Amino acid sequence: MKSNERTIGLEGTTAEVKGTLVKIKGPKGTSEKHFKEKSIKITSDSKNITIHAGNEKRNCKRVMCTTAAHIKGMVKGVTHGYEYKLKICSSHFPMNVSLNGRELVVKNYLGEKCPRICKIKDNVNIKLEKDIITITGSDKELVGQAAADIEKKVCIRNKDRRIFMDGIYITSKE
Repeated sequence: MKSNERTIGLEGTTAEVKGTLVKIKGPKGTSEKHFKEKSIKITSDSKNITIHAGNEKRNCKRVMCTTAAHIKGMVKGVTHGYEYKLKICSSHFPMNVSLNGRELVVKNYLGEKCPRICKIKDNVNIKLEKDIITITGSDKELVGQAAADIEKKVCIRNKDRRIFMDGIYITSKE
């Protein structure tokens, strides 16, 4: 392998490259991403995706390796999928969490009267079981952002975090 070239295997997936758009299809779904860097060139055949750097300079190689890491993550997402688990913790006030379509509704957070609503993005599946929220999907960025949005929606402000530990927290990432 050359130092200005990276090859990524497509185990059980198919890839389609059109200019800067890379689409990968697998058993868990599809994932697509635009790579707008002009210093790299992406090609594909039936078994591999190859990323070529334009020259031997450090910046070109850095962009090439970053692009390769993104594509590896896309391949992993459409074959195995990504899963985040969040735990609902309430010690002072009993928090009521429910799922209405694509919205997660948190009622009685720290005794507040108005509910907090978090909209869940498309291509992300969410499941609520007692005090565990499970978020799954094939795109790592969307799954992670959905988990972060939920965690941020019930963030403690203007109170001592050592005493008021109510909230929804990420417990595991897979």
